[in-house]
Amino acid sequence: MKTLARTLFVVIAVSSLSLGSAKADQPHMKRALDHLRTARAELERSEHNKGGWRSRAIRNVEQAIHDTENGIREAR
Repeated sequence: MKTLARTLFVVIAVSSLSLGSAKADQPHMKRALDHLRTARAELERSEHNKGGWRSRAIRNVEQAIHDTENGIREAR
């Protein structure tokens, strides 16, 4: 779980940095979005809620997906 959290943090941080210099094709943002969607799928497949942390992680990833999609739209 710590590895997943760190990975998500790095993806979100890289995505945030990319917003300032976004280009029309935005390959980094699109890759980050793909990774976030993969992370969400893996979390949804995992068993048990792990004391509520799995649900919280899914919500956080959903928010990151939403924010990344907004960033992509904003940069167009």
